Amino acid sequence: MNRAMKLAATLVAGAALLPASALAQDHSQHGKQEEQEKEKAEQPAPAPTQAPILPGLQFGPDGQLTVGEADTVIPLDETPPPAALEGPRHAADEIYGEAAMAPARAQLAEENGSMTTGMVMVERLEYRGGAHDAYLWDAQAWYGGDIDKIWLKSEGEGEFGEPLEDADVQALWSRAIGPWFDFQAGVRYTIAPVERAHLAVGVQGLMPYMFHVDAAAFLSTEGDLTALVEAELDQKITQRLILQPRVEMEFSAQDIPEFDLGSGITKIEAGARLRYEIAREFAPYVGVGWERKIGRTADIARAEGEGTGGFVAVLGVRAWF
Repeated sequence: MNRAMKLAATLVAGAALLPASALAQDHSQHGKQEEQEKEKAEQPAPAPTQAPILPGLQFGPDGQLTVGEADTVIPLDETPPPAALEGPRHAADEIYGEAAMAPARAQLAEENGSMTTGMVMVERLEYRGGAHDAYLWDAQAWYGGDIDKIWLKSEGEGEFGEPLEDADVQALWSRAIGPWFDFQAGVRYTIAPVERAHLAVGVQGLMPYMFHVDAAAFLSTEGDLTALVEAELDQKITQRLILQPRVEMEFSAQDIPEFDLGSGITKIEAGARLRYEIAREFAPYVGVGWERKIGRTADIARAEGEGTGGFVAVLGVRAWF
């Protein structure tokens, strides 16, 4: 009986000591972990070991970036990014300086900016059904680099079985004046209704929301000043089905009897074409158009017994290569 009581007392005492022992061990381990974290925090941060980003850029032992041999030091963690639409033209200049970035931009332009390409675009080649069966073409081609190009344009229309009503060709030098627009200058030669040479000056490019705009003024060898503005938008319905609204306005600074034009706004055209790209380079289309001669030009047309405009149905093709 005494032995049994002693064994029971020993077991109870052991059970009571187990939690205390485990608790003491947990505190011991926790204390060691705190000491290790404290020692790690007190150690200095290692200096960056990255290779120089650009020639002339180097990291110092204190983790700061030095530009060239000058005493210009840029703290990596303290320099804020440039604000949107503010600062220099190239955002990297705000951080590294223009002198450090200029060699990189020069090398990039040399390796990627001197490529020349070309394109021929038949924007509209169509049959026009209305009061009279007619045809129309509108084509252009260019060759050059990102900044400078040679541009050719031609546009004309007429009725089947009749002489050309309007036709011209342009040869232009095109210079990029920004990411979205080109300045163009050159010569325009009208073939019909009267052969005449013109000086041509204009702009061509993309407006916000991807409106393509082509605006030009023409000064003829006879001193006649005219202008033309075109705008169109490609609205994708699917990847291959595209609706293209289009508007065009023509102007004249004076009466030009040889061209049956009066001063002011001479003509307005508007329409929409729905095309299907069988291939990206070839797309037939159908559409509807409306045109109207305006003001004194309309009066001249009425005096000659001609109509001033109306609606037409169009069927054509758009292609490029």
